[in-house]
Amino acid sequence: MVLENDHKDEWDPSLQPRSDEEIAKLTRKDFSEILMKNASVGLGGSSFPTHVKFNTDAKIDTILINGIECEPYITADHRLMLEHPEEIIAGIMLLQQAFNCKKAKLCVKSKYKDLKEVYTDFLKRYPDSGIELCPVGNFYPQGWEIAMIKSATGISVPSGHLPSEFGIADFNVSTVVGIYQAIKFNRPVIERYISITGDGIKFPSNFVVRVGTPLKEMLERCGGYKNPDVDKVFILGGPMMGAALPSDDCIITKTVTSVIVLDEEKHEENPCIRCGSCMMSCPAKLQPKLIMDAVKALDKAKIKELQPLRCIECGLCSYVCTSHIRVTDIVRRAKVIAKLP
Repeated sequence: MVLENDHKDEWDPSLQPRSDEEIAKLTRKDFSEILMKNASVGLGGSSFPTHVKFNTDAKIDTILINGIECEPYITADHRLMLEHPEEIIAGIMLLQQAFNCKKAKLCVKSKYKDLKEVYTDFLKRYPDSGIELCPVGNFYPQGWEIAMIKSATGISVPSGHLPSEFGIADFNVSTVVGIYQAIKFNRPVIERYISITGDGIKFPSNFVVRVGTPLKEMLERCGGYKNPDVDKVFILGGPMMGAALPSDDCIITKTVTSVIVLDEEKHEENPCIRCGSCMMSCPAKLQPKLIMDAVKALDKAKIKELQPLRCIECGLCSYVCTSHIRVTDIVRRAKVIAKLP
């Protein structure tokens, strides 16, 4: 099969918008089917199928929208929230309808005074919407689902349990816009906001790009590399939880939140000095040092006892390691071993 671009950039006639009257009649099951047909996924980077969250029978009391974007460098969701409050609020209202839930909170970093100004003013148009802006902490990993829920509601969701068990449904703010586009216009995600940033390029920028856009084109729009003769590190996603790219020869998918370009700095890995920094910094309250020891000893029983599956791969253990050990990578291996029978 050969696909040829006609360069007309026109929507197929089958993609007809739904009227407000049609949308008002939709049930939660209808929402789920529409989102499944449009291949809607979590746009915060998780790529979790969105329609699955609508298949719960749990009573939802609170809807949380994650606009925290807690990793360094990334500001794409921030730009989205500043420039598209109408679509975001409309998307939240659709979620309220689907879950028959009056209460909704848009969670953002408390340092973003511009967002507070925009949404405080905008929500005055909807005094009975039940939607409120919820400033939370500026620390990392405040955007972690469990940390956000704790800050916004005071509820602690234990590891291994779903937020829906506690009456909570949570969605990334970019996902909310994707839901609105799917329900209102019957459109899949074909474009998204993305941050191209880092100290390796001349002009870090946020873009609205089509899915499939080559990274090289975006780097050109950023003015190219600062120091072309220095080797670069490319990180797909945030610097803490993102994945390394071998080169700039890639395209943007709908789940890419950012690409970070850094000048390469090589660090020699040294033996562990048992300082305990990895344990003190772990938000999941794990013991990374002991997990590393168990992995090296291939002690499967000990690995399972240390519960590495609770790891959220935030990268803090590697970040704080004074010996430059890639602790997170070792814990990832432990997670694989822990899943073995």
